Amino acid sequence: MEFLRSVVPFHPMPEIRTGMVLLRPPALSDFAAWASLRAESRAFLTPWEPLWPVDDLTRGAFKRRLRRYQREIRESTGYPFLVFTADGRQLVGGLTLSHVVRGVTQSCSLGYWMGAPYAGKGLMTAAVKAVIPFVFDTLRLHRLEAACLPHNAASIRLLEKAGFSREGYARRYLCIEGRWQDHLLYAIVSDDPRP
Repeated sequence: MEFLRSVVPFHPMPEIRTGMVLLRPPALSDFAAWASLRAESRAFLTPWEPLWPVDDLTRGAFKRRLRRYQREIRESTGYPFLVFTADGRQLVGGLTLSHVVRGVTQSCSLGYWMGAPYAGKGLMTAAVKAVIPFVFDTLRLHRLEAACLPHNAASIRLLEKAGFSREGYARRYLCIEGRWQDHLLYAIVSDDPRP
């Protein structure tokens, strides 16, 4: 067991605070705010996300989500955050670091969603910029990757403002809104200038 710990480092989830946002791991007490914001934002989010399971906004599904997150944190393969206003009172979205790969790759993938009432206010850009030091300085990864639909102008702007570079185009890369769709591929590496 000690050998495994040295190979796969465990990093507890931090709270990350900036002047605009607070990022922290989700808790069961967040269910009502999370379900309400996701329900209110459903039409806004649907074009950019995988199909939602029928029970997605139920307490049971949220508990399953939290169990999966806890396993990923324990195994150092994923790090979920909810994004709040700087005072921590208002949930505005979520951000996840997933598919953490060690060895020669030292990389992970970034995903995020923003509640419709808070879109276009710079909050997710602030959240993405805030998580970059956690990726490179705490997790000690070399590469942070993200993908977005070619017609998602807001996501393209966000990634470029956060210091990501466009690296490619992946045909039928992710199943979004029930169909395989092309994506633009972005990345930032540890020795790139920080935003």
